[in-house]
Amino acid sequence: MIRDITIGQYYPVDSVIHRLDPRVKLFTTVIFIISLFIKKNIVLYMGATIFLITVIILSKVPLRYILKGLKPIVFLLIFTCVMNLFFSRGETVLFSYKIFVISKEGIYSASFLAIRLIELVIGSALLTYTTTPTKLTDGIEKGLGFLRVFKIPVHEFAMMMSIALRFIPILMEELDKIMKAQEARCATFNEGNFINRAKAMVPILIPLFVAAIRRANDLALAMESRCYQGGEGRTKLHPLKYKARDRIAYFITFAYLAAMIGLRMIVSA
Repeated sequence: MIRDITIGQYYPVDSVIHRLDPRVKLFTTVIFIISLFIKKNIVLYMGATIFLITVIILSKVPLRYILKGLKPIVFLLIFTCVMNLFFSRGETVLFSYKIFVISKEGIYSASFLAIRLIELVIGSALLTYTTTPTKLTDGIEKGLGFLRVFKIPVHEFAMMMSIALRFIPILMEELDKIMKAQEARCATFNEGNFINRAKAMVPILIPLFVAAIRRANDLALAMESRCYQGGEGRTKLHPLKYKARDRIAYFITFAYLAAMIGLRMIVSA
């Protein structure tokens, strides 16, 4: 399971999506997430799915790698779908037993929730699959630069997000090493009841927290030794500049949003 967590990892490959400006990818991701919440309708979800599949094909990220990242949320996905399936009330009841009721509307609600959650995770993960942490930081800082007018520390916010995303795969690797070391000492983590399993996690979580604090301290010392003072007056080795492909991507994103709004008006009429 630990090896299946791909959130925050960059997949190096030469593709059209990888070459796009990070600000374009950030904007497109936000628009895609918004489009998933416009309305619960199969036509709208089909449009979002087609758009997502097109981006995946253009990104050249293997489908198996993308689906591998869904494994950590399988439990959450199943739990939310079951709760919606049995506890969403509807007019057309198909099955009823005490407090458990399955209705046609409940099936629709659970199905739409599953599709929305899967596409939300994949769409968000594609941003980190196709963008390095450095470019993502530059994109957030540049894209949210207007917030400096309101005295918001945009650079520090972007830096914190970049470090958090970068630390996810590092901590997962550290956790994997700790678990292997404990298993080599005949430790077991999947036996017994819930309480015993929780107790078995203590020898893992404590070293993990210690390692995380140590890495954070090393990072702070490294930044301080290099006279890091924040984003004020700093220059970029590769400053972000929009190119023709970025403008085309913006146009496609706006066209997608307009199409989704148009479909919503049609299905609601």
